[in-house]
Amino acid sequence: MSTAIVITSGKGGTGKTSLTGGVGSCLAALGHQVLCIDMDIGLRNLDLNLGLSDRALMDFTDVLCGRCPLERAAVPHPVIQGLNLITAPVNLPDEPLSEYAMRDLVRQAKQKYDYILMDSPAGLGEGFRLACCAADRAIVVSTTDSSALRDAQRTVSVLRKQLPQLHLVVNRVQPKILRRLHTTIDDAMDTAGLPLLGIVPEDPQVILSANRGEPLILCASRGAAIAYLNIAKRLTGQKVPLMKLRA
Repeated sequence: MSTAIVITSGKGGTGKTSLTGGVGSCLAALGHQVLCIDMDIGLRNLDLNLGLSDRALMDFTDVLCGRCPLERAAVPHPVIQGLNLITAPVNLPDEPLSEYAMRDLVRQAKQKYDYILMDSPAGLGEGFRLACCAADRAIVVSTTDSSALRDAQRTVSVLRKQLPQLHLVVNRVQPKILRRLHTTIDDAMDTAGLPLLGIVPEDPQVILSANRGEPLILCASRGAAIAYLNIAKRLTGQKVPLMKLRA
């Protein structure tokens, strides 16, 4: 059964786009058909993260407004079989973007793809609204700093009104800093008010791979790459223990 997941955060800088690309790549590597949709109108980056910026010519608003079919907008990754991307527009189109059209896009996508991952912009804007209306569940991404967790709380309060399944991913975790702050992952879960789907360590390879336009799974086999794979496995129903982070 296909599932549509909105991946969002309360503020920018949490690594949400890298997580979307990383988990999407891992789901495809596990043999699933995956469609990633960048919903961040005007600030798209998922195409760069996956190395598809030169190939992604049409965007999700072209599909919503009837300018092209879903099949034409979806760009397959040249290396990772089963991984596909629909990018976001550079500018907000003049036409209104309806929730009905977004739900129809996802309905069509579910006929072909096992997982639809929607990379929502931080905050509660247009891209967030459209992604949430068509999603089955949500992943809220936060770092361990108090401002990110507070903003995540606000996002969760909105999501609870629309979606039955919400999970937290704590990203860019640095054990040394956690110890200095006398805080834990459990504290982050309590603040956000969500069950934990995964933790991802701070990893310089995430930025390096994104700058090269190369999915992390193709160039690394530890750190964040393992964390993304673990999260992907949990989404498929596998029971995977949380990775142990060392200072």
